[in-house]
Amino acid sequence: MKNELKILGVVVIFTAILYWGVEPFAHTQMHKHVDGEHFAYSDLNESTKKGNVENGKTLVMGAGACTGCHGIQAVAHKAPMDAATAVSAYGVNPPDLSTAGGLYSEKFLANLIENPAHALKVEHKFDAAKGKMHPMPAFYGAGGDKAQEIADMVAFLKSIAPKEISPKNAYLDACGRCHANRYGKLDQLGETPTFKSETDTLKHKVAVLEYQDKLKAYMGKLPPDLSIIIRARSEHFLETFVENPQSQLEGTSMPRVGLSAEGFEKVKAYLTQTGDPSKTAREAIGPWVLLFTLVFTVLAYLWKKSMWKDH
Repeated sequence: MKNELKILGVVVIFTAILYWGVEPFAHTQMHKHVDGEHFAYSDLNESTKKGNVENGKTLVMGAGACTGCHGIQAVAHKAPMDAATAVSAYGVNPPDLSTAGGLYSEKFLANLIENPAHALKVEHKFDAAKGKMHPMPAFYGAGGDKAQEIADMVAFLKSIAPKEISPKNAYLDACGRCHANRYGKLDQLGETPTFKSETDTLKHKVAVLEYQDKLKAYMGKLPPDLSIIIRARSEHFLETFVENPQSQLEGTSMPRVGLSAEGFEKVKAYLTQTGDPSKTAREAIGPWVLLFTLVFTVLAYLWKKSMWKDH
């Protein structure tokens, strides 16, 4: 028994040295640690104004010119262009703003309206001084206090946001216009339809490929499919990357998404549903497996002690 314990001890020690000494070191060399802010966006300006919803609606639907590019289904305003036309004009299809007030940080929305390139952290790609303007124009005010007008617009967007946003809709609005998710049967145009005719199927595939070509030209490369990203990357990496893509991949064309902490949790929930659907069942059965292992270990020890008691 003593020799067996010694052998076990040696195995445990060497395993610990290899795992805790080598693997973490290799990880630190391959992936730098990034401290997150839990979507506080400390680099963005804080608004001290209290927004007026009615004036915000007037601005968003009128002088703010938001509806010139964006649809707002919540107030029955259709997008001025279909996805194919929009991606040709802007490089990516502008999102419907119905859920913006519920998914994104209030601070981010205010800064996005005032200075899109700065809020999205893509100033390295869109530098107005060099004549490279971001497709979304900055809001210069409608004749009054610009800070108050922006606060009003944000208040309106928050007022029309649904109280409950499903994980799937959160993903579609925040990520789906650039990233496909084949496990969720989603492409950049939305849910992939099932057609009766092979001709219609091919037409849809062509439409997706044409959208992807425009998106690739705008971004520099086609954004990856996110079907299994939840298993390929750690939760901390995903959170800090969504919060600030430049922190993990300097120079990337991916904009800062601007999600609130709650919005990120919804997107993560959908990525978990599609990329790791057995997670809930696996976590539920985990304690029972550990209990079985413990009971089996005790029984095995008692059996061994009984068999070897005369030796």
